[in-house]
Amino acid sequence: MPGPLNGIRILDFSTLLPGPFATMMLADLGADVLKVEAPHRPDYLREGPPYDDGVSGGHMALNRGKRSLTLDLKIPEAVTVAKRLVRSYDIVIEQFRPGVMERLGLGYETLRRENDALIYCSITGYGQNGPYRDRAGHDINFLAISGILSCSGREAHGPVPQGVQIADLGGGSYHAVVGILAAVIHRHRTGEGQYLDVSMTDGAISWGTFLDVKQLVGGDNPGYESEFLSGGSFYDCYETSDGRYMSVGSIEPPFFAALCRATGTEDLIGKLGWGMEGQEIMRQAKERFRQAFAAKTQAEWIGIFKDLDACVEPVLTVAEMAQHPHIRARNMVTDVRKPDGTTQQQINSPFRFSRTRAEIRSVGPGLGEHNAEVLREIGLSAAEIEALHRNGALG
Repeated sequence: MPGPLNGIRILDFSTLLPGPFATMMLADLGADVLKVEAPHRPDYLREGPPYDDGVSGGHMALNRGKRSLTLDLKIPEAVTVAKRLVRSYDIVIEQFRPGVMERLGLGYETLRRENDALIYCSITGYGQNGPYRDRAGHDINFLAISGILSCSGREAHGPVPQGVQIADLGGGSYHAVVGILAAVIHRHRTGEGQYLDVSMTDGAISWGTFLDVKQLVGGDNPGYESEFLSGGSFYDCYETSDGRYMSVGSIEPPFFAALCRATGTEDLIGKLGWGMEGQEIMRQAKERFRQAFAAKTQAEWIGIFKDLDACVEPVLTVAEMAQHPHIRARNMVTDVRKPDGTTQQQINSPFRFSRTRAEIRSVGPGLGEHNAEVLREIGLSAAEIEALHRNGALG
């Protein structure tokens, strides 16, 4: 059965990570995503490693299930094609700095004249207004000014770079998808399209709910290792004797008791937990857990906690994650078909539905692979397509 978004058509003008990740999710859910790409401007997503037969693995994953059309939007005929496409598409997603699409003649107010029901989503670092609207930034910068980095680190050395792009994906991609789907529901009820202004910084700020409330309501500014869940308690990662780590999240009393019994610290049962911590006893307890975990290898601790309900799990490498029996049972690593008949391993869609289903249809397309197919769909003749080739509109 087709995915739940079957029939939704999306024009994707985005590059790099937040926009492509958002449209990847939508494509996995069945949307028809057409990636509109510059024929000559470098796209780091296509060029970046790791490579699979000379093609970027990031491109093959993030642009999976999409089609590719090349348009040089500095050429008027290419802009005309884009406007004509908008008439038969539901959603536009773009990730340029504010004002770029307007200068190209493809801003929201222009395109809504082609399609009044159009949903138009702009993803930027800082949003469409405010003193930072035109400022460059990356994930680490958005996390920095959101306040998240001010309490994500260690007292001894301050903030640490995060292992994944929290603001790009959590603040940008996911908020874009939620906003777009909300706008689709609104349009279904009213017939009205609308414009979405998605700021990665705004999204990152919203992820700091517990920390933000502590300051905004209580006046207490959280810092490094100052909160129960940010290293200020036994809720932490502990090094094992072989240089690996175990994660400990044993907050609730039954889980904490299981942790203590497994680590030989039974005397701590009932003495600390969520809301029970005193700074000195917490430091002492944490040191005892450090010593306990340091006495055995990670494999030994995995065996000890295998059948215990204690919220204790090993810190796995990506390779180990891909082979973990639970991850395999959930089919979170899957084989995706390539044009030559071989397959590439990719992370599967996390969405599970009882009736419809998410599906990865193919790896990322070749640059301009679907030019002729797409242009024929909007009624262009072979002669018109050839003319676009000649004047450079398609690259």
